[in-house]
Amino acid sequence: MIRFLIVCILVIGFLILSIPILLVEWIIGKFNPMLKDTSSLHLIQAMFSLILKVTGVKVTVIGEENVPKDEPVLYIGNHRSFFDILLTYTRVPRRCGYIAKYEMRKVPLLSNWMSYLHCLFLDRKDIKQGLKTILTAIDKVKDGISICIFPEGTRNKGDNELELLPFHEGSFKIATKTGCPIIPMSMNNTASMWERHFPTIKPCHVILEYGKPIYVSELSREDKKHVGAYTQKIIEETLKKNAASLENI
Repeated sequence: MIRFLIVCILVIGFLILSIPILLVEWIIGKFNPMLKDTSSLHLIQAMFSLILKVTGVKVTVIGEENVPKDEPVLYIGNHRSFFDILLTYTRVPRRCGYIAKYEMRKVPLLSNWMSYLHCLFLDRKDIKQGLKTILTAIDKVKDGISICIFPEGTRNKGDNELELLPFHEGSFKIATKTGCPIIPMSMNNTASMWERHFPTIKPCHVILEYGKPIYVSELSREDKKHVGAYTQKIIEETLKKNAASLENI
């Protein structure tokens, strides 16, 4: 419970104390957008790293060399914990925006930081707005900004982390329309950090594995029609492999 309280204090304290920083970043962005993007990225990565340190989580990272450093990518991952975002965002090598649920847009200060980091808000109940968000994400990638999305559409609360919800194929238009590589991200045991024993945060061991880049243009005709299912299969196979590794630890 102490860890939970410390994390809450860190998050709330940062959001309040960072109000002047938001203003400074806004001013910097008027003159040097790239500098503003980079400084915002590094600041939030440092904050997320501190929070993860407080949780006591041990993270084993596999395949990080598969992530291109010289081009934007579409990160695709399974999603079982609120900490999935912190785990993955601390490791992005370049500017990266996440596609989040629309309700996050209503959270003061947090939504400001998310906008600074090129995050987009998706309303899955509004098809027209959802399409607009995907089109905006396509433009972000064309501008050199990576995008991360959890295509299950929501946090998977099932008992078996090896059983994923069906991936929404529309998310993959970001890759098919830009030609950027898809980077599968498989995360094992992240729900053990918090969700499985809410509200207590407990130390645990998680595995984050990055798969090899998937270029849609190199897939077979059939796989091109179902890129989501193709990527989901890769993530499921990796989750099963790493689940066995965790059992042997």
